[in-house]
Amino acid sequence: MSDATEANGTAGAAEAAGSGPTGQRHVRVVLVDDHRMFRTGVQAEIGQTAETGVEVVGEAADVDQAVTVITATRPEVVLLDVHLPGGGGVEVLRRCSALTADPERPVRFLALSVSDAAEDVIGVIRGGARGYVTKTITGTDLVDSIFRVQEGDAVFSPRLAGFVLDAFASTDAPPVDEDLDRLTQREREVLRLIARGYAYKEIAKQLFISVKTVESHVSAVLRKLQLSNRHELTRWATARRLV
Repeated sequence: MSDATEANGTAGAAEAAGSGPTGQRHVRVVLVDDHRMFRTGVQAEIGQTAETGVEVVGEAADVDQAVTVITATRPEVVLLDVHLPGGGGVEVLRRCSALTADPERPVRFLALSVSDAAEDVIGVIRGGARGYVTKTITGTDLVDSIFRVQEGDAVFSPRLAGFVLDAFASTDAPPVDEDLDRLTQREREVLRLIARGYAYKEIAKQLFISVKTVESHVSAVLRKLQLSNRHELTRWATARRLV
């Protein structure tokens, strides 16, 4: 699918939400992720409508494309990556807030991200997402999560719900970490995976980027944090409970 096609999406409503032509459950979904290979994989895994009931009606690779295709197709559920060019998933949620609040045909968002960091989870939930699952989820569980979100449930990968409960139970604003704020979202992802002991090749596969790009991100992180090697980086991340 070309970027132009992604931006335009597949307009027009299908059968009534919740049921397909044979009476089986049915949901219209938009995929928002800046990695084409990942979108293709998700489409192949869940987009066999006759089997799963999931109809992928559009795709987008950045914030502007996402807002365009979501507005044009009005899906029941959007699978939303947290880290996107143009402002991230939170910006998509902000710009689509009127669709989310529509009492007749609400567009519901399910975050689907490689990140399991508390600040990412809390950020998109505060922004209006109905759930948050990580990219380690199986295709079967993802389909189930999509239908649960369509029905209005809140869905989380194991342990992530605790972040949300803790955040909304506390009236204290989280402390600002100026060192962490120097890093881009992608650099934070690489930082966490390095701290967890992943090799560069494993990180590249996990994030759908090249090994050379991983090396560039690690160098940038070490420079910004004024650290010398990955061992110091691991200690730094562990001390801040980022692992």
